[in-house]
Amino acid sequence: MERRAFRVNGFVVLLVLLVLAAVAAVVSIEVLGIAWVVVFVLMATGFTVVNPNEAKVVQFLGRYIGTVNDAGFLWVLPFTSKRKVTLRVRNFETPKLKVNDANGNPVEIAAVVVYKVIDTAKAVFAVDDYGRYIAIQSEAAVRHLATVHPYDSHESDRTSLRDGTEVAGELTTELSERTGLAGIEILEARITHLAYAPEIAQAMLVRQQADQIVAARTRIVEGAVGMVQLALDRLAAEHVVDLDEERKAQMVSNLLVVLCGDRATQPVVNTGSLYA
Repeated sequence: MERRAFRVNGFVVLLVLLVLAAVAAVVSIEVLGIAWVVVFVLMATGFTVVNPNEAKVVQFLGRYIGTVNDAGFLWVLPFTSKRKVTLRVRNFETPKLKVNDANGNPVEIAAVVVYKVIDTAKAVFAVDDYGRYIAIQSEAAVRHLATVHPYDSHESDRTSLRDGTEVAGELTTELSERTGLAGIEILEARITHLAYAPEIAQAMLVRQQADQIVAARTRIVEGAVGMVQLALDRLAAEHVVDLDEERKAQMVSNLLVVLCGDRATQPVVNTGSLYA
């Protein structure tokens, strides 16, 4: 768990060392001068510079003693090692992965992950390399996501990989669980590339077009049936014409042909016989 390390303003410590140097020069005692040099060398090992959105993990003889995340020129305990950890928001894109979706269709998928380090102690000591760790975990999470969802789904209660917001939320949640032990916060994870594998892309395109045609035809038929029913109800309610069952069937057939046909209908006008 991250904790604050002891730190002092580096300019204050440097000023103290300069004052001691001035005293040693005035006194002109050789022993005092040697002592000042030794003190200066020891104290100088504690100076460090921390940049904005950066932290230094401080260790003393292999023991973690804290983290310095205040930007500026600082002084910490001497004889300590200081490892730099960036606190900036970082992002990377996973390679295009070839995975079978929930329906067994091979798809190509890639995602972008945005993250930052929130616990420097875990990021440094819990894993070997937190950058490589999150890259591997992201690839595993994207593969798992692709296997539990189909590429496309016409069922309203089933999430597909094309449902961007829902899928992004699932991917972010899963990655947060996988990377929490490394002190990393996942800000966003979103699919950036999604396509069928080349060997089935053409066949799936034909299938998608067929599905769209069927869906469109279904919608047209539903609307046409409603319009026919409305026409019959209006004719009966306003007593425009009385139709027997045979004429109703003929009228329904004609209306459905007109409303559901994919081409313009050609009306046929019955003018009666030319001969009496």
